[in-house]
Amino acid sequence: MPNVQLPPKENNLFKRILKCYEQKQYKNGLKFCKMILSNPKFAEHGETLAMKGLTLNCLGKKEEAYEFVRKGLRNNVKSHVCWHVYGLLQRSDKRYDEAIKCYRNALKLDKDNLQILRDLSLLQIQMRDLEGYRETRYQLLQLRPTQRASWIGYAIAHHLLKDYEMALKLLEEFRQTQQVPPSKVDYEYSELILYQNQVMREADLFQESLEHIETYEKQVCDKLLVEEIKGEKFRELMDKFLRVNFSKGCPPLFTTLKSLYYNTEKVSIIQELVTNYETSLKTCDFFSPYENGEKEPPTTLLWVQYFLAQHFDKLGQYSLALDYINAAIASTPTLIELFYMKAKIYKHMGNLREAVKWMDEAQSLDTADRFINSKCAKYMLRANMIKEAEEMCSKFTREGTSAMENLNEMQCMWFQTECISAYQRLGRYGDALKKCHEVERHFSEITDDQFDFHTYCMRKMTLRAYVDLLRLEDILRRHGFYFKAARSAIEIYLKLYDNPLTSESKQQERNSENLPAKELKKMLSKQRRAQKKAKVEERKHVEREHQPKNQKKKRDEEEETSGLKEELLPEKLERIENPLEEAIKFLIPLKNLVADNIDTHLLAFEIYFRKGKFLLMLQSVKRAFAINKNNPWLHECLIKFSKSVSNHSNLPDIVSKVLSQEMQKIFVNKDLESFNEDFLKHNATSLQHLLSGAKMMYFLDKSRQEKAIAIATRLDEAIKDKNVKTLIKVSEALLDGSFGSCHSQYEEYRMACHKLLPFTPAFLPALSEVGRHGAALNPTANCDVLANET
Repeated sequence: MPNVQLPPKENNLFKRILKCYEQKQYKNGLKFCKMILSNPKFAEHGETLAMKGLTLNCLGKKEEAYEFVRKGLRNNVKSHVCWHVYGLLQRSDKRYDEAIKCYRNALKLDKDNLQILRDLSLLQIQMRDLEGYRETRYQLLQLRPTQRASWIGYAIAHHLLKDYEMALKLLEEFRQTQQVPPSKVDYEYSELILYQNQVMREADLFQESLEHIETYEKQVCDKLLVEEIKGEKFRELMDKFLRVNFSKGCPPLFTTLKSLYYNTEKVSIIQELVTNYETSLKTCDFFSPYENGEKEPPTTLLWVQYFLAQHFDKLGQYSLALDYINAAIASTPTLIELFYMKAKIYKHMGNLREAVKWMDEAQSLDTADRFINSKCAKYMLRANMIKEAEEMCSKFTREGTSAMENLNEMQCMWFQTECISAYQRLGRYGDALKKCHEVERHFSEITDDQFDFHTYCMRKMTLRAYVDLLRLEDILRRHGFYFKAARSAIEIYLKLYDNPLTSESKQQERNSENLPAKELKKMLSKQRRAQKKAKVEERKHVEREHQPKNQKKKRDEEEETSGLKEELLPEKLERIENPLEEAIKFLIPLKNLVADNIDTHLLAFEIYFRKGKFLLMLQSVKRAFAINKNNPWLHECLIKFSKSVSNHSNLPDIVSKVLSQEMQKIFVNKDLESFNEDFLKHNATSLQHLLSGAKMMYFLDKSRQEKAIAIATRLDEAIKDKNVKTLIKVSEALLDGSFGSCHSQYEEYRMACHKLLPFTPAFLPALSEVGRHGAALNPTANCDVLANET
């Protein structure tokens, strides 16, 4: 019965049904439904059937409810009421996506319906569809410009989208319409003022925020918050705290305050206080030029400068940080902390060789300090100076044994994981894999060591410690050292699968491109020794094979009982026949124990992508999507996955059906180009996201190379993450083929980055072709080195 108009009597009854629903008088509502539907002329009236279903749903009769609502919609598919009711039913079952579709269908039939627009906006904010929420609130503002909720809702939409300027403009226009005398205190007006002030502070308009709160202070109810907004109390307490610690000379002061650095307002107060101290201490030896009494000792200025160096390093203002640390070193050139900090600044700038130089200087001031020795070795490894790092560590390892072997015996895994990364950056994959397997063996040994405690702990009654041990062993490979080694192993095996090493001569040629002449000579010498050793081992093996059977059997038994392990040979490891199967061995513990880390599932995807396992690929991206659907690497994986599925038309029907259903939930019926454009639009201020989106733009359409490169190389003020790590990642993407051939664009980008970060070697004009080629070989390796340390 399509679109039947009810006569006045029945129409009045229908209005009473709506009123009963609103007032929760559900039984009366059903009574009026029955009065309409009992008339044979209107027994199939769609809107009445839909309302009956909605009322039944409120009484807990869900199955009947769906039956009546769907029947009503079938009878009148062009009724906005039926679609709205169907949406309300879906919403009650928390099927928000389906409810939104119903509301949109209802709006196609009645675009200016206020109630439907309000219900749609509620679901959009619930689902954090902020763009859609803003559009809906704009429609409501146009339809009801005199209502307070219309203005506030539209302002909040802009605020949540970080369009602070528009949000403040809307709030101020609305505030001016409110007729509240200056002498009167009104709670709702007070909350409007405070919300307006919050948006100002989030927009970093601190001075304007202070002036604003002082103007309307008398009309604000929450007096405590007013005091907090003024930061005077914070300033007062921080002033006292800083003075005491600078006077005493407290090196960990910055570490103590680092947790406050999430709040830009507090950071600005700290900066203002400490820079004022420095200026005053230089001129009159007091924290303030208005003070009298006993002057501060010269060391106070030293610790202030040390703090400012750490402060500006944290903010990424490296030139200022260097100025302060150099001033501190000039006054006291024997303090280890100063050289340590200078090395750290250079590391954050991306100048790892210079960082090593200053860390070595710090180490030379106290050669008996094992901590600074280890730090120096770590910095050397970050700069790919493996031999020098080994020599540095040899000062504290056993004499008569090579430091590398001794550190392996001692299970010194921080050194081994740093070696893995260094070998990986140099393209020495065999050596890196050797270290990965050494770390894996450490964890296997720790697991085996449990046997020593099963009887001992029972006998000695150390039961609590025993249970703690068992629980630790259950999650042993969750440890960061294992994750780092496993991740590197998987990445290397993926590279070896994509570009297998066919012969030693080719690998030697590849390694030689990354090494200076001195290192190359050492590498060739090492290879010759390895070849000689292999020949000796082969000769011994032949001799053993020709031994009498009884001697051979005895030797085999001895080797078995002594637990000899297979020797890890780099040349053999990097020429493995089945690299993906080896990668899976490292992946399995991560999937079991580190399932909350998105990288676990993205590494799994990369393996299964190469194996062509579509359902396992789907499982990986779904798990990653559940952790962080906005991850840049995940975005790349999703598009590659979808493209691969569309290219395989010969998949089994059941697999195709599952893939189609699950991918529809992720892509929401969008084609890949639209999906990628939305990703770029929603992450317009993040360079990491822009890089991934730009790479996928080129991947999907090679003709858009120029547009993609322009997006990836943005350096305007709106970009929030213009740090060394991210900028190097972009420059490497321009070299590794992610955007095809683009050397001229790379040079332009390098020059722009050099202006931004003049001390970073990666952007210096003198960067050699060898260095560039090395970067292209391993596009993500350099970025790992630049991560901040605690």
